[in-house]
Amino acid sequence: MPHIGRLLTASRHQAITEVLPERLEFYESWLRSETVRERGFGMAPMSAVLGFLRTEPLYSRVMARAGALAAEWTIASMPPMRRRGIGLLPRPCRVRAALRVAARIVREICSVSRASARVRRTGATLDVRASLFCTVRQLLPLPLCGFYVAVAASTLEGFGLPGKARVERCHAVDGQSCVIALDLSRTDAASDPAIAA
Repeated sequence: MPHIGRLLTASRHQAITEVLPERLEFYESWLRSETVRERGFGMAPMSAVLGFLRTEPLYSRVMARAGALAAEWTIASMPPMRRRGIGLLPRPCRVRAALRVAARIVREICSVSRASARVRRTGATLDVRASLFCTVRQLLPLPLCGFYVAVAASTLEGFGLPGKARVERCHAVDGQSCVIALDLSRTDAASDPAIAA
């Protein structure tokens, strides 16, 4: 049975608290703290929350903040030795390791979602299949992958790899998988310090 991980419910709740505090009471009826603590979240309630959120003018900001929080919390919860070990890797290996962390976040968000990465010299792509956010009844004119954009960019930045992320393709727009393109050309030797423990 597909389910939603606690990481998404917690990061979404915090993002709504920060970006839409005046709407928090409404969303808390769906995002109860007991549900976040005790078990994963069901697909039907999360689909309802996403449907309501898409009508909000600040939807994109909520999603971007939630994605950034999910990445930050995941990195912070890693064992210090592993976090430091990734930080000490040569740049190409560090990019791959960071994207493996981002792919793990995608799996933790929704049990049916999967992600794979492809790395090039100055960039990379994160291909997300069965996106929770982009499963819609009819195709839309604009992508809904803001959460994944923030996850990918924030995870890389958390390991000293700043770059720009954008949606290259979205399931909600063309019915295919969601592809996040990452431009890492800004990353050079000057931005390669080891990650502190």
